[in-house]
Amino acid sequence: MLTTKDGIMIVLSSPSGAGKTTLTKQLSKIDNYHISISHTTREPRNNEISGKDYYFVNNKQFKDLINKNEFLEYANVFNHFYGTSKTPVIENLKKKKNVIFDIDWQGAEQIKKKKLEYKLITFFVLPPSKKVLFNRLSNRDMKDKLIVDERMKEFNKDVLHWKNYDYVVINDNLNDCFNQICYLINSEINETKNNYDKIFIQNHVNELIS
Repeated sequence: MLTTKDGIMIVLSSPSGAGKTTLTKQLSKIDNYHISISHTTREPRNNEISGKDYYFVNNKQFKDLINKNEFLEYANVFNHFYGTSKTPVIENLKKKKNVIFDIDWQGAEQIKKKKLEYKLITFFVLPPSKKVLFNRLSNRDMKDKLIVDERMKEFNKDVLHWKNYDYVVINDNLNDCFNQICYLINSEINETKNNYDKIFIQNHVNELIS
């Protein structure tokens, strides 16, 4: 069981298709862990529900929220806007609830710069290989080859942001990756040593971008 006396913030970022959304949903099943639901201007994917997966809005509605300073962070990703509302996040943290963010590197940087008074732990999720990533992107609801190619082209740029995160995990096996995240969160909460190997991650990144 993951416990802390104060609400903490957990950020999960990754290149598109690496599995951060699935891992976020797994974490949310732990008692007192809640997903921060983002606003987005993109269309819902199959089985996505507004108010549960995202708040789906149009460009005008999103820009109105920006003008009202409603977002803790927001970013333009693949020509669609994504943003996190400040109010529900702060309210949950004040109630000692732990908040999980499924956001890209741009949003993660914005949250870090806010320097909120709550503990923040950031994770960057990587695939085991480019081939696995390509297969994952091709097999989900994005059957359009152009969309898959677009995301693969951005992969090398996205990967370079791994150094800005507290931890990088490799999503080869979902359960193993989830357990690794839980282990690292626990080590942070309890202020104990962990077996995180940054050199191993660096070597893996080099293989991915070579």
